[in-house]
Amino acid sequence: MKYDTVIIGAGMSGLGAGIRLAHFGKKVCILDRHYLWGGLNSFYRLKGYRFDVGLHAMTNYVPRGTRDAPLTKLLKQLRIRHDEFDLNPQEESTVVFPGKTLRFTNDYREFEADVCEKFPSQADRFRKLVEQIDGYEAVRLDAPSVPARPVLEEYLTDPLLIEMLFCPLMFYGSAVENDMDFGQFVIMFRSIFEEGFARPKEGVRVILKVLMDRYKSLGGKLRMKTGVRELEVDRGRVSAIHLENGDVLEADRILSSAGLVETLRLCSDYKAPPDGSEPVGQLSFTESIDVLDCEMRDLDYKTTIQFYSTTEKFHYQKPDDLVDPRSGVICCPSNFIYDGPLETSMIRVTNLANYDGWAALDEAEYGAQKERWHAIVQEEVVKMLPDYRSHVKFTDMFTPKTVKKFTSHLNGAVYGSPEKRKDGVTHLNNLFICGTDQGMLGIIGAVLSGISIANRHVLQES
Repeated sequence: MKYDTVIIGAGMSGLGAGIRLAHFGKKVCILDRHYLWGGLNSFYRLKGYRFDVGLHAMTNYVPRGTRDAPLTKLLKQLRIRHDEFDLNPQEESTVVFPGKTLRFTNDYREFEADVCEKFPSQADRFRKLVEQIDGYEAVRLDAPSVPARPVLEEYLTDPLLIEMLFCPLMFYGSAVENDMDFGQFVIMFRSIFEEGFARPKEGVRVILKVLMDRYKSLGGKLRMKTGVRELEVDRGRVSAIHLENGDVLEADRILSSAGLVETLRLCSDYKAPPDGSEPVGQLSFTESIDVLDCEMRDLDYKTTIQFYSTTEKFHYQKPDDLVDPRSGVICCPSNFIYDGPLETSMIRVTNLANYDGWAALDEAEYGAQKERWHAIVQEEVVKMLPDYRSHVKFTDMFTPKTVKKFTSHLNGAVYGSPEKRKDGVTHLNNLFICGTDQGMLGIIGAVLSGISIANRHVLQES
């Protein structure tokens, strides 16, 4: 079978690219080895409860009619109405460190005021940093890679403020230990602090259904439970796509959201670096999920998302132990602003984790360690929140092994490789990277990644 474009991965970026190309009459096929689309941002049902895998909140939220915002651009490019995503804004979120709490809503002015109140000596310096952020062209595909930490240290002299700014941005978008690319920092600062959080009342399945229905309505082809075994290379291009079921496809162009290293390893001309220097991601997470018999609001806790560190120095690195509970993200999906209560109230806690440690466990020990670490995480969380443990009626926990299953990312690396290909280019002239390893993160960023790569390397060159 011959296509104009084959897309590897039915996650957000793959669907964004597929819709964009199908709009212009391209013959497109999306392949995914799983039974359900969405990649990391998928969902599942267990014991009668429905859970999102990746979504705490959708970043980049802006109200309908906001001009020149990423969400607005996405909707325009895919011809989707704002209300189709059913986005409900956050109440209030926090960054909590020892002795300091920063609060933010979807009104950036409140965050700026809180920073200036809590760190008065840094007020002018912070405003100058934000001027730099607002003027930085972070989405340029040829933008240079610059570490963020030295840039922040040029402007800010209080180490605690630097760590508190990094905490939510790293947790939501850094593939680099204890730092991030400044362009990534800018993108995440804008998407979290200057724009904001929102969530569909029924979770990520709402967004996925809108995207999938749009793709199918345009005639796009979708093949689930269809993994790619090899990309056959001939004279500098992919000449054939060999599937795990034995089928062979051809395409003028291939867009892959499988990850940079993961995609290169599929190529028949792949040769591993002799020095072992492949840029494989190392940062993964566990997520503890507790279903409650009440809402956290009933326990007098109204924060939507809390980013925390129990130490003034934020440790964002692969932990030596299975889990690092010293920092994390606490999400209460019920604490968005809805027109009525959710079907299920829950609390979700995300922590850094060690993939190698989890992968080495046998089945019995794996289950035992999930129970152990879930209890440890709960014990840490109730030091900061009302003790909700007597209200828990069901618990689940997923680990880096789960992340690897849903994304196929090596090491279960949620944000992929520390090396990003902003222009999407590989060594082959018809194979391009989109998604996480193209460098645009979050749901809106991922969809825009697929759109931008489709525009640049398919539509503009056709």
